[in-house]
Amino acid sequence: MALSYKARKRWSLLILLVGMPIYVVVAVNLIGKIDRLPIWAEVPAYLLLGVAWILPFKSVFLGVGQPDPDAPVDRKP
Repeated sequence: MALSYKARKRWSLLILLVGMPIYVVVAVNLIGKIDRLPIWAEVPAYLLLGVAWILPFKSVFLGVGQPDPDAPVDRKP
């Protein structure tokens, strides 16, 4: 089931304002539970965690920055 443009815009805002801060806290706590990693392992771990959060929400964020495709077209000369 495809979400409408307005629904995707609302969900993306909710994900960014609520979900992302929660994810950051969880990711930092997960890395903190592991003993201090060497820098060559810690940097890829943070990079992987930094990209992993967006993968499930990729379809929600697609096209959100574009004009609303469902909006009526104003054809004034």
